[in-house]
Amino acid sequence: MKKQISLALAGAMALSLAACGGSASTATSTPEAASAAESTAASTEAAADGDVLDQAAAAAFSKDVTLTMWGAEEDQDLLREISDKFIEKYGNYGGKITINLGAQSESTAKDTVLTDPTAAADVYAFADDQLNELVKAGALQEVQLNADDVKNRNTPASVDAATVDGKLYAYPLTADNGYFMFYDKSFFTEDDVKSLDTMMEKAAAAGKKVSMDVANGWYLYSFYAGAGLNLGLADDGVNTVCNWNEAPGADVTQAVIDICKNPGFIALKDEEFTGKLKDGTLVAGVNGTWRANDASEVWGANYAACKLPTYTLNGEQVQMASFSGFKLIGVNPHSANVGAAMLLADFVTNEENEGLRFKERTQGPSNINALAAASSPALTAVVDQSEYATLQRVGGNYWASAETLGSICVNGNPDGKDPQALIDDAVAGFTAPVTQ
Repeated sequence: MKKQISLALAGAMALSLAACGGSASTATSTPEAASAAESTAASTEAAADGDVLDQAAAAAFSKDVTLTMWGAEEDQDLLREISDKFIEKYGNYGGKITINLGAQSESTAKDTVLTDPTAAADVYAFADDQLNELVKAGALQEVQLNADDVKNRNTPASVDAATVDGKLYAYPLTADNGYFMFYDKSFFTEDDVKSLDTMMEKAAAAGKKVSMDVANGWYLYSFYAGAGLNLGLADDGVNTVCNWNEAPGADVTQAVIDICKNPGFIALKDEEFTGKLKDGTLVAGVNGTWRANDASEVWGANYAACKLPTYTLNGEQVQMASFSGFKLIGVNPHSANVGAAMLLADFVTNEENEGLRFKERTQGPSNINALAAASSPALTAVVDQSEYATLQRVGGNYWASAETLGSICVNGNPDGKDPQALIDDAVAGFTAPVTQ
């Protein structure tokens, strides 16, 4: 851990923050605490071997501080609990700490933040694939408070996902933002779930379904990457490179069409997944840890999860691949209280609170110690699938064209278009220059 820090990080910046509405917690310190804080602040510069976070806190919270933090809607209760603990920890340095919470999906955080970075939250959660654009737009503060500790306490893959050009720009929050197969183990055996063909056959025979959101580029990637085809970010960091229209891309496209036509399969959007679980339609489905509680509630003791299965391509079994992903916490450099915001981001992502997140939200920690202590079918499945997963890095034009291709497959290729033409059109859309 770095023992030296510029206390300027904890000082106020010139730009003001437009606070987001939401619940708030506050704490006010006593005059005695204020006096102690003044003494602490006066000695921090000389205390080169002192604790970095305590030094920063003495500077940051010697005055009243208001912070806004954005996180997923379903995380609001958890974030309030963590915020209250943060205030209890740091509320004795002389000032009053107020933390306002706002609901903002990690998947769309970039779009909201970049609408006006100066009006965005001081601290916000986002999916790792948004990192490059946020950094390029100047909407993320480089982690300077205790970067070495952040790197050492988290998994190497999560640190890589939070790093641009060798600089750490975010705090790893979760290491489970991937997908795998949920299933009812009273219906399928462990051998059954190795093969999508077997799963669909058994489901169809019982009038049940196996689901996957095929009309979504995040999941559609699974079939093409599993066949050894490539998709990635161009050297410019903006556009997409892809060879899905090379062999066997057309055959993969036809295989996906055939899967979608199978009577034992149903293409569901993520928001439709839980409803079909509860009404008894599903006996299995591809999804992520955020649906683990739903699956566990419906299937009870029969709830299980595993890596993705194989599918049939040209008469052979091909292992389905996946994107791996991470949730990160970022600090807004336009915050009026950057030092305090960094302390909050650090606190939200420490071992204790990532462990609490796993306990309350079943989200897999990026913190090495918290991850070692965590155990669940979903998290085990994420780890098993990670052997076949790659970090999501694609240009902006991938998503709409992938949705179009996936929708055509879901609808059974209604125009009867040649699969090669379908994938040629899709790749042309993926790789079209991004307008900036």
